Order: sequence, then structure tokens, then C-alpha cells
Amino acid sequence: MATLDELIELVVKGKIKEAKPKTEELMAGGMTAKVIIFDGLSKAMEIVGQKYETKQYFLPQVLLSAQTLYQSLDVALPKLDRASAGAQGKVVMSVVEGDVHDIGKNIVKAMLTGSGLTIFDLGRDVPVKTIVDKAVSENANIIATSTLMTPTLAGMKEIERMVKEAGKKGTIKTMVGGGAVSKDFATQIGADGYGYDANEAVKVATALLK
Repeated sequence: MATLDELIELVVKGKIKEAKPKTEELMAGGMTAKVIIFDGLSKAMEIVGQKYETKQYFLPQVLLSAQTLYQSLDVALPKLDRASAGAQGKVVMSVVEGDVHDIGKNIVKAMLTGSGLTIFDLGRDVPVKTIVDKAVSENANIIATSTLMTPTLAGMKEIERMVKEAGKKGTIKTMVGGGAVSKDFATQIGADGYGYDANEAVKVATALLK
């Protein structure tokens, strides 16, 4: 009988090919998508995050784990009862214009998707106007942007200005993250939330939706 711990281990070790069959096996055995995502996949990424922080893992390993996570999510997500997943809402995500680093964003996206949120992923190197327009047109609850580079921080400040200009400040919450971003910077530009890593980003997003 497959166990959740086995799935967690597969994700942590980045065994991409084994994730789908293992997830299918767990679900066939009666485990719910909610348990798989929240107790399994989230926990696995938490472990990966810790390993990354303590320098046991580097980006290639994190990427492998994220890809493994997506394989499992492909099976579990369609079966997730979103009403029971807790978090409801729409999030527009992107890496701001001038930056093409999207690993962190993709991990956060995977975890937010697992929380039952509807995600509009605009990708990387996205003009701020595109981000704000999309959020307004979709009536999004949150704009989540990230960057690993200092020169692109100005884009995040510009998003705050444009959201305010559109009369949507407060209706659309903003959260920022990424290697170049700090809590102080988030406060300084008037962002509603800051996530140090993927786990924190999920907590922040959930809190902003309350």
C-alpha cells in the first residue's frame, strides 16, 4: 500500500517519473486530493525549501522537486474539491519586466494552485501594465510579483502606483517576493504582503484573502 511519506520522499528527491503513478496509487487507495496536496506536496516543498536554505540543495535539485510536484499535482488537482480546499480567490502572478528568473514563481504557483486558488500565470519578463490590466479585467484578489534582480524592483513600485490610479488599491491586494526583495522594500512601496519563500507566500496569500 502506497503511503504519503513515499510521495513526499519522491518529491524531495525529484523522482519525476514516479510521482504520477504514486499519486494515482494513493488516490485509488482512497486518499483525497486535499490530503495529498496539503499534507503531502506542501510538506515536501517545505523540506526542499529547508534543504535549499541550509545549502544541502541548490537550484537544480529544487527545480527537479518542483517538476516532480507538478506531475503529482496534475493527478490530484482535477480531483480537488475547491470548496473544501479553504482558500478561494484569483491571483495574477508574474515575474516583472526585465527579469526572466521564474523558478521561485513556479514553486509558489504550484503551492497556491494546491491551496485551491485560481491562478493566472503571466510568465516572466512581463510589462507592469499587462499585469495590472489582467488583474483588473479578471477582478483578481491578488497581484503577486517576484524578481531576483535589483534593477527590476522599480516595476513593483510602478504596479502599486497603477493599482492606485485604477482605483483598485485595497480591492486588489499586492504581494511581492524574490531574491532582490525585502520586507522593508515591500513596506516602503506599499505592498500588502511579502513572502520570504514559497511557504510564507502561501500563508501571506491566504491571509490577504480573508
